[in-house]
Amino acid sequence: MHDIKSIRDNPQAFDAGLKRRGLAPLSASLLAIDEKRRAAILASEQAQARRNAASKEIGEAKKAKDDARANKLMAEVAELKTTMPELELAAKTADEELAKELAAIPNLPLDDVPEGADEHGNVQRHVFGKIRNYPFTPKPHDDLGGALGYMDFEAAAKLSGARFVVLKKGLARLERAIGQFMLDLHTNEHGYTEVNPPLLVRNDVMFGTGQLPKFEDDQFWAIKGELLAAPDERLKTERLGLIPTAEVSLTNLVRESIVDEKELPMRLTALTPCFRAEAGAAGRDTRGMIRQHQFTKVELVSIATPETSRDEHERMLSCAEEVLRRLDLHYRVMTLCSGDMGFSAQKTYDIEVWMPGQSSSQGDGGAFREISSCSVCGDFQARRMDARSRGPDGKPRFVHTLNGSGTAVGRALIAVMETYQQEDGSIAVPAVLQPYMGGLKTIERDK
Repeated sequence: MHDIKSIRDNPQAFDAGLKRRGLAPLSASLLAIDEKRRAAILASEQAQARRNAASKEIGEAKKAKDDARANKLMAEVAELKTTMPELELAAKTADEELAKELAAIPNLPLDDVPEGADEHGNVQRHVFGKIRNYPFTPKPHDDLGGALGYMDFEAAAKLSGARFVVLKKGLARLERAIGQFMLDLHTNEHGYTEVNPPLLVRNDVMFGTGQLPKFEDDQFWAIKGELLAAPDERLKTERLGLIPTAEVSLTNLVRESIVDEKELPMRLTALTPCFRAEAGAAGRDTRGMIRQHQFTKVELVSIATPETSRDEHERMLSCAEEVLRRLDLHYRVMTLCSGDMGFSAQKTYDIEVWMPGQSSSQGDGGAFREISSCSVCGDFQARRMDARSRGPDGKPRFVHTLNGSGTAVGRALIAVMETYQQEDGSIAVPAVLQPYMGGLKTIERDK
């Protein structure tokens, strides 16, 4: 959420930031609403003040036995009692109108974010490892999993429809092992606190991290009671949303609170199922496990001070990278351009892992696919959540929030399967995962 005072103080900078996002200027329309809101609030406050003053004057007039003046003042108070609700409603309506407009505007990019309209403007930051050479043509993960008999999309479709999968035996255990390995790494070595958060959250929690109102159709909703038919009535229905990422639950742990800055940075992590309707992804990544409605992810969240959030962003990126380094997976880090960042982000790094069995835009032969996205959001989410901290001066101020995948477990499973596949179709288990697999070194089909 943007601060209207900041927009009022520097509308040119606000519009310049929107332009980098590919959006038209909005400061003029926002300031017009704000002017109307401020005028309505002032009129309401003046009426209230006049009513209080007139009420006091009535007592004085009666004490002085000035009946004419007392009657005139009582008539004025009666009129104010009639008009004040209208003035209060006008102020409330203008305030809600401004809040609605501000809630739909994305965060503004930091100065060092590259210019660009879409993913083609992203800039490579660095690369780890190199493409492996295979004495055979690498297969995609769904072919490997199907041949092993441990990855079943047809059974999942019977249960839930498209974009779901049933994993069995060695692959089910491998996915569990990857998640546990990530969680242990982040808690034991990176200083994150493990949290087991709710998977169902309220509307205002979704609003806090930016899923609402703009991305309502991208969420899955559990409705309590009868679903109201009209689309514009959905928010009035008592419902809970399935989290699209644990960022939602973890970040909102500090909502409507003032934390001591001695507790910051607060680093949290969770391994949870995640649920996404993928409303805008029709026809994309329909094959395999790349884009699922239900998937598992280890999330990293940091609550920091404004002075430390940029350094915390770099630290978070290195923590996510360490997962892939220990799995010895080839990857690259991309700095997203201004037109390709998420709604709440000020700056984002994407980690893209090399998957040798995937098809690139040039055809077969492998492709980089996103496996982690690490973002610093400034105070954008904190304003929506009313999350603040109190420093040595005792004055409360908004915290800065950060989030990142540490990493997506399903995509890590795909990367491990495709990278460690062997010519006979078996999957070698990376050394770092073998303790989580009971010492198993190879996943192969039952004989």
